[in-house]
Amino acid sequence: MSYLPRIVDGELAARLEASGGVVIEGPKACGKTETARQIAASEVRLDVDAEARLAISVDPALVLGGAPPRLIDEWQLEPAIWNHVRRAIDDRGGPGQFILTGSAVPTDDITRHTGAGRITRLRMRPMSLFETGHSSGAISLAGLLAGEPARSASPGLSVTHLAERIAVGGWPDGLGRSVLPRVRAIRDYLDEIRRVDVARVAGPRRDPARVGRLLRSIARNVATYAADTALGADAGGAAGPLDNQTVADYLSALERLMIVEDQPAWAPHLRSRSVLRAAAKRHFVDPSLAVAALRTSPAALLRDLETLGCLFESLVVRDVRIYAQAIDAAVFAYRDNTVEVDVIVEAADGRWGAFEVKLGAGRVEEAAANLRRFAARIDTDRTGPPAVLAVVTGGGYGYVRDDGVAVVPIGALKP
Repeated sequence: MSYLPRIVDGELAARLEASGGVVIEGPKACGKTETARQIAASEVRLDVDAEARLAISVDPALVLGGAPPRLIDEWQLEPAIWNHVRRAIDDRGGPGQFILTGSAVPTDDITRHTGAGRITRLRMRPMSLFETGHSSGAISLAGLLAGEPARSASPGLSVTHLAERIAVGGWPDGLGRSVLPRVRAIRDYLDEIRRVDVARVAGPRRDPARVGRLLRSIARNVATYAADTALGADAGGAAGPLDNQTVADYLSALERLMIVEDQPAWAPHLRSRSVLRAAAKRHFVDPSLAVAALRTSPAALLRDLETLGCLFESLVVRDVRIYAQAIDAAVFAYRDNTVEVDVIVEAADGRWGAFEVKLGAGRVEEAAANLRRFAARIDTDRTGPPAVLAVVTGGGYGYVRDDGVAVVPIGALKP
């Protein structure tokens, strides 16, 4: 299958022009290697080349040689290569020397700090709807933050189509295959994480059965603020709740494998005395992993609209994270003692927008009222006014309501 362009392609090219090396970090099978290959002039793959791994301990120059940019795939399998790459960048001078890809964060971060000023990190996730061709791209996130009005025809994504897109996710290897085989393949992927990868990054004394129960608990709590203690109680099984340290250790391993990616809290200046909540929202890096952990299917999700709504929110968060990163913005959630907002996008220059996520068009009015109530709490003298208030929906048209709140179908959004 031919390579489908990724949003991160432009980010990678820009970073190579500005630094000696770029580390592309992301979960297994999200497309890091193929993306790097589009721009790399030479490569070595440490996951399949045992001789290259041996050479690193004997003569690293043998591995580092080759036309730049030189791709070193799955570098974390031999973390010692990091310092050799850093030194080679210093010796050679000039940008664009190396691309490193990795699907797990090494346990020893001490050596990685020495890359400051020489090596930058680029986060990569599974594909967004815009990248897989399921979004028209009629509405730009950058445009919304610049004050442009939302306007689009209906993208034609039905609830059935969205349930399928949630279940199969944005994994590039599955493109072109039918839905149910892709769903089964993602289950196998998550089972491999549970049985092998968690132990590989966190040590062998990890119980795959407990990891599996924790994954199911996270899936049941996607797009919520479930505490570690709640996850432990839910995942404990017949032996009782998992203790807090065990939950923390397993979550840390899943974060290092970039399987889970929680949504941090936004802390603006407020006019009111509302109490801000600092907890993060629970998400997998792709909603298909929640579907796999629950061992459910698109057809079953259509019979459980509450779960489907939470998973739709997680799909929107995945896509908005990809789009926001491309425009130098970050994604948060907001919660105080009386109001919650699903998504906050804050640009590096301070502009920000607030987004509620609703699968069905019937809840747009409720979501718009919540956004207006939330905006009234913000001290705009210190935080600045919102560039956009918008409701992201599963389908329908894109437009701006009379109250100024935009309605944005997820199948029309792009960076």
